[in-house]
Amino acid sequence: MTIARHPVDALHGFHPAVAAWFRQAFGSATEAQRRAWPHIRAGRSTLVAAPTGSGKTLTAFLAAIDELVRMGVDAGGVLPDATMVVYVSPLKALSNDIRINLQAPLEGIAAELERLGLPGPGIRTAVRTGDTEAQARQAMRKRPPHILVTTPESLYVLLGSDSGRRMLAGVRSVIVDEIHALAGNKRGSHLALTLERLDALCGGRPVRIGLSATQKPLSAVARFLASPAHADACEIVDIGHSRRRDLDLELPPVPLEAVMATDVWDRVYDRMAELVSQHRTTLVFVNTRRMAERAARHLAERLGEEAVAAHHGSLAKEHRLDAEQRLKRGELRVLIATASLELGIDIGDVDLVCQVGSPRTISAFLQRVGRSGHHVGGIPKGRLFPTSRDELIECAALLDCVRRDELDALRVPVAPLDVLAQQLVAEVACQEWSEEALYALVRRAAPYADLERPVFDAVLRMLAEGYTGRQGVRAAYLHRDLVAGALRGRRGSKLTAVTSGGTIPDNADYTVLLEPQGLMVGTVNEDFAIESLAGDVFQLGNTSYRILRVEAGRVRVEDAHGAAPSIPFWLGEAPGRSDELSAGVSRLRARVEQLLARPGQTAPDIEGAIQALMDEIGLNASAARQIVEYLARAKAALGRLPSHDTLVMERFFDESGGMQLVVHSPFGSRLNRAWGLALRKRFCRSFNFELQAAATEDAIVLSLSTSHSFPLDEVWRYLRSNTAEHLLVQALLDAPLFNVRWRWNATTALALPRYVGGRKVAPQLQRMKSDDLLASVFPDQAACLENVVGEREIPDHPLVAQTIGDCLHEAMDAEGWLALLRRIEKQEVELVARDLPTPSPLAMEILSARPYAFLDDAPLEERRTQAVMARRWTDPESADDMGALDAGAIDAVAAEAWPDVHGTDEMQEALASLACVTEAEAAANDGWRDWLGTLTREGRATRLRVQADAALWVPVERLACVRALYPGARAEPDIALPAGCDEPWEADAALVEVVRARLTGFGPLALPRIAADLLLPEADVAVALARLEAEGYVMRGRFHPQARQEEWCERHLLARIHRYTIKRLRREIEPVERQDFMRFLLEWQHVAPDARLHGPGSLPQVIDQLEGYEAAAGAWEADILPARLDAYSPGWLDELSQAGKAVWMRLAGQGKSAAGPVRATPMVLLPRRHLGPWQALVPPDHQADLSPRAQRVRDALASHGAMFFDELLGDTRLLPNELETALGELVAAGAANADSYAGLRALLVPASQRTAHPRRRSRHGTALGQMDQAGRWALLRRPAAAEPVASGKRPRTDPQVLEHIAQVLLRRYGVVFWRLLEREARWLPPWRELLPVLHRLEARGDVRGGRFVAGLAGEQFTLPEAIPLLRGIRRRDAGGELACVCAADPLNLAGTLLPGEKVPALAGNRVLYRDGLPVAAAVAGDIRYLVEAAPDERERLRAALVARR
Repeated sequence: MTIARHPVDALHGFHPAVAAWFRQAFGSATEAQRRAWPHIRAGRSTLVAAPTGSGKTLTAFLAAIDELVRMGVDAGGVLPDATMVVYVSPLKALSNDIRINLQAPLEGIAAELERLGLPGPGIRTAVRTGDTEAQARQAMRKRPPHILVTTPESLYVLLGSDSGRRMLAGVRSVIVDEIHALAGNKRGSHLALTLERLDALCGGRPVRIGLSATQKPLSAVARFLASPAHADACEIVDIGHSRRRDLDLELPPVPLEAVMATDVWDRVYDRMAELVSQHRTTLVFVNTRRMAERAARHLAERLGEEAVAAHHGSLAKEHRLDAEQRLKRGELRVLIATASLELGIDIGDVDLVCQVGSPRTISAFLQRVGRSGHHVGGIPKGRLFPTSRDELIECAALLDCVRRDELDALRVPVAPLDVLAQQLVAEVACQEWSEEALYALVRRAAPYADLERPVFDAVLRMLAEGYTGRQGVRAAYLHRDLVAGALRGRRGSKLTAVTSGGTIPDNADYTVLLEPQGLMVGTVNEDFAIESLAGDVFQLGNTSYRILRVEAGRVRVEDAHGAAPSIPFWLGEAPGRSDELSAGVSRLRARVEQLLARPGQTAPDIEGAIQALMDEIGLNASAARQIVEYLARAKAALGRLPSHDTLVMERFFDESGGMQLVVHSPFGSRLNRAWGLALRKRFCRSFNFELQAAATEDAIVLSLSTSHSFPLDEVWRYLRSNTAEHLLVQALLDAPLFNVRWRWNATTALALPRYVGGRKVAPQLQRMKSDDLLASVFPDQAACLENVVGEREIPDHPLVAQTIGDCLHEAMDAEGWLALLRRIEKQEVELVARDLPTPSPLAMEILSARPYAFLDDAPLEERRTQAVMARRWTDPESADDMGALDAGAIDAVAAEAWPDVHGTDEMQEALASLACVTEAEAAANDGWRDWLGTLTREGRATRLRVQADAALWVPVERLACVRALYPGARAEPDIALPAGCDEPWEADAALVEVVRARLTGFGPLALPRIAADLLLPEADVAVALARLEAEGYVMRGRFHPQARQEEWCERHLLARIHRYTIKRLRREIEPVERQDFMRFLLEWQHVAPDARLHGPGSLPQVIDQLEGYEAAAGAWEADILPARLDAYSPGWLDELSQAGKAVWMRLAGQGKSAAGPVRATPMVLLPRRHLGPWQALVPPDHQADLSPRAQRVRDALASHGAMFFDELLGDTRLLPNELETALGELVAAGAANADSYAGLRALLVPASQRTAHPRRRSRHGTALGQMDQAGRWALLRRPAAAEPVASGKRPRTDPQVLEHIAQVLLRRYGVVFWRLLEREARWLPPWRELLPVLHRLEARGDVRGGRFVAGLAGEQFTLPEAIPLLRGIRRRDAGGELACVCAADPLNLAGTLLPGEKVPALAGNRVLYRDGLPVAAAVAGDIRYLVEAAPDERERLRAALVARR
């Protein structure tokens, strides 16, 4: 192969019409075009490697179009009816796009030919994909297109049909676009054979042109494109893949955690919507189809339905094409896509590309970002949105790899036999072949260049003989004439090959069945099911399930009773991380570890490392700080950071008390899956127990049995490179992965046709047929395990060998894993093993990583509890703080561990379990001295005097062991040792055994205490403890909350302490039922009979609690205030408002004029000191349409300020009734109010009543309804106009205002969550704006976050002082207490928070609660009973409902 050089004139030799159109459209050629055209026009195979937007597609097409133009012009404007150019694209969407983009050059060249007076050749183009309609296919057969745009699968179908072969017989050039997306998988191997078959059909070799922006190594891709025999003649035009890009990370305002909560996702969507509004068109890439739909829904809520669309493979072709064209026309603001839009598609001018989560490969990221600035000279702009801390590191490493111009390396599959079988059937079905000629054709394709003849013969034998199963012989497609060495197709083979071709596997959902009931609880994707193992815990909806077994089409599960899920949901679609990106992650970790080291100091250099990352990689400050602090905590806990040269293993207890082993191996999930499966098999063979195993990109997690101990360091040596692959093969035969890959391969090899009788085979039937086929080919795999002695015997069959190879080298990276094991054996990798009392930060991330959390908006029930577990790692400099263990839990476990003795025999058992008991311990336990005396007299125990003033009580079973520690000690009395107890002990072994026994009776103990009890030197005891730690029997750490020195604890007891701690924490934060929450609210708001307030001094407290609540004007004094204050009098509110302490007003009136306030007009009561924040919520330009009289009053108040009623009469020259009506209109419009509440009260009384009862007085002597009691009237002040906001966007609320509103809501309800906002005014800020404020208050310690009310989604927050009352309500028995509220009261929660129908929030309606549940309601004078009740009980409820305070 040769590297192309630079010609003088790029368009030299092109037809004048073609050259003229190009110069007019583009001016000059790009570097790729200048260097590639001479070679393409010379008929040489050419590989073009150039960045996105450099004109690669036109590079290939223009040379082909030029040739067609020349042929057409020379023939008088007539081209033969044959396809001459075949363009192969990996995606259907790309095919549609290319055909549309061809129209412009063809029309432009036709116009130039017309201008030159030359006949136009009438070049036809057509698209042939799986979506092409039958009518279009028929037209294509009648009149073939000159340029055919197709996919690898459709080209294969055309080559298998007679009409397609006639159409393709004259092909002169083949263009393979985005060749990197094909070469590295079976689709590429399939295409390579298809192209060789096309060469054989054409009789000559069409020119092959390969295009891609991200391909490495170029030599391998060139060999794949041109075939090995012609690889040397393939020209490589390498422009490189690097170009200037605008890339950055986008992080939510709160620090990333192991999993992104739903409310944080809201803020991510807010930021995306903000970015979309700043750009004309935006592409958002996600990794799964479900995520695409979810993001589209959330962005549509923010931007409008018309501005947002989703694009993925599950959508119908019409919807996909419509979305692409709408984006091109500028009608769409944002398109959310999976990989379906990743490759080469020109969808118009895209200004910005957002990537949610890591794309897992460098090439995918470059391709996706390359969709923006997709024109010559354009600058791609991309923003990465990591969703967890580990993803943040991966995204930062990705940016570093791009900065270094790195690319993922392609690995061409080696001779996939299932693909070979399919292509052999397809080719032989079309024409007879000799075996030798067919073998030669196959070997011309790059993936099959080294195919050995015996393997080829085995595939032929399989296709000729078929398979013998329960339904007889089937899948025999070829007739093999051994005498003539010829191959011919059997009847039906062509139809099967055409209808069941391709290599894309058919995936189907697995049904999830809950045992033992056998209930279907949902479905999971097939990829997820096959990567799961028995024992895994996953979450479906908001319930966690433990997998019992994975069967064909079914996943049988049991309820995991809230256990934390151990595997991420929906792994299947998300791609695995490439080796090159894994190396980048490792490099970043090693660099951070290097930056954290501060010479001569133990404290890490946090600030220096942050600045270095910002300078070296170009990270923003927030991203750099989160990465450095996270890795600093990990390094402090583990001692080293895992990388390619340093592997770390840790063993710890998880939150449920189980033992977990995590191998931190940042080599990617393919390698880790192989290592994890093999380790699982090794543990199974060594300890005879099945364990749960999971592999992520950065670690392997093994859930260990608590009954097996082993030195942690030995795990590194469990697997040897010379035997590991054999063990892995046996392990993967147990995994569902093998059976599914078998079905995929059997389908590809046509052993299981996708279509039978013209109808697609249902997935369930396909699985059954697959199992039947496997049983006939590989009996041991389908046999009962009890009948399989030893290892399974693997048959010598092409498909079995291919399936095992796919599992080892495609689903897993067995080669990389074996290379790693060899490096470990050569001691080229540093190995670190740590026993930790709790997970390190890296392990917490792995255990908690649950991408399913946001998929169904289910709340993370355990998030707060996990936060308690993780909180100890918040300070990078104190990662060994063990304060999270509960002191009460430690004491409880210590008490349980100490023997509870009730007799002589139990005393001897206690002695035997503890090995010995000190004098102090015997004296501290009632009855022990007497029982020990009895044992001594019976010769079953003795008192061993160790020192003159100290002795130990020792049982006869342990005497030989303990005496080995104290050779000079005297036994009192000296007793004879029975047979079996007199074996001699070495002092070291005896000390280990005695310390082991002693620790079973205690909680965590410090070394000095252990040594003092045994009267032995601390150094000797420390050695024994170290040996026990190596066995995994004890663990060290600071377990007591106030511990200042290292403590030791037996690991089973420590597991119990962890369980008790979590149980106590969960009990503390266990949510109350909604009924109990309603009982709490009735007390919190002083409506419950025993909680009511008394006297006018309590009114400010009530107004503070109801501040900003919008209720009907007539309900305040009639119902809401009297419900909370005994013997309420209107004079109280008048006095408070006249003193300037309280104010009444309508915050947001209607835009049209109203006659005046009525009893239903919504009003709010506010402390005057807080008037500003509430008025800031009203738009500054809020202006009601007023009548002329109201406008005259408004002008007077605006000119003179606050005025009394009489002053207004004189100034406006209105009659009293007219002035009252005008003031009422201003009040109803939210424009004015009075000093005293008497003003509103007077306006609410109709004029007729005011004249009829002029002198009615209240109990306190205040004249009611008199306008002269109102004080001064004034206009309400509005805030200054803020900066203008784009139409359709909500103006941002001032943060101080938001904080004030959040605190008011907390005062009102004690606990706040989004459902409560349904009872609040519509003009309040939405929940998503309040959430950041509540988080800030939580961080300051002003509020507590958690789950306080059960059965509600989303986050909840409470005031610390509300928690004791909330807990107390739950403990208090319900006593049938009744409480009645007005329907306009904030406590009317029927039908919103509480079950039942809603009661309209009108002043005349009422709701009656009994023990927090609505039992009756009065609606428009009609009594409704909401529960079943006896007649006398109904009468009691009715009386309580109609009683007036």
